[in-house]
Amino acid sequence: MALRQDDGFRGRADDVYEILVSAHRDLDEAESAALMTRLVLILANEVGDPDVIREAVALARRTSQVGTVTDSSPASV
Repeated sequence: MALRQDDGFRGRADDVYEILVSAHRDLDEAESAALMTRLVLILANEVGDPDVIREAVALARRTSQVGTVTDSSPASV
């Protein structure tokens, strides 16, 4: 299984973004990091495929370089 290429948010990416941003409101840095860790583990469990998770981690690491322009499409993993 590969990372999805379609709009997994069904046109509601802004709603998902707001959910994620609002989850961090009123949290300090340590609480925010702990929330992200729990969320990543919950979502990884939902994905359930180590190969897809490995692919997503590789994509996230490649696109996390500040000031670096990369092809962030899942197909480029």
